[in-house]
Amino acid sequence: MPGVSLSWYLALSAVLFTIGVAGVIIKRNAIAMFMCIELMLNAVNLTFVAFSSYFRDVSGQLFVFIVMTVAAAEAAVGLGIILAVFRNRESLDVDDSSVLKN
Repeated sequence: MPGVSLSWYLALSAVLFTIGVAGVIIKRNAIAMFMCIELMLNAVNLTFVAFSSYFRDVSGQLFVFIVMTVAAAEAAVGLGIILAVFRNRESLDVDDSSVLKN
């Protein structure tokens, strides 16, 4: 990583992860919460790639591939659940949805 130190990548990753956590806590829309979770996963991926480049090891990139695979599966299942809840409740507000309570 010529020119940019590891701390800049870690700071950017921390900011992105914090934005994602704040979005999950603050947002009540299921799609917005879903996007914030994806943002947190991408922040972790950035950290993995930064450490992988810093230590000149490909293990971090392998973990990124695994995280991306899990994120793709999570996106497919999550969007399916969100679509099913929307069809039943006609709302994406998580406070209105009590489908899974009982």
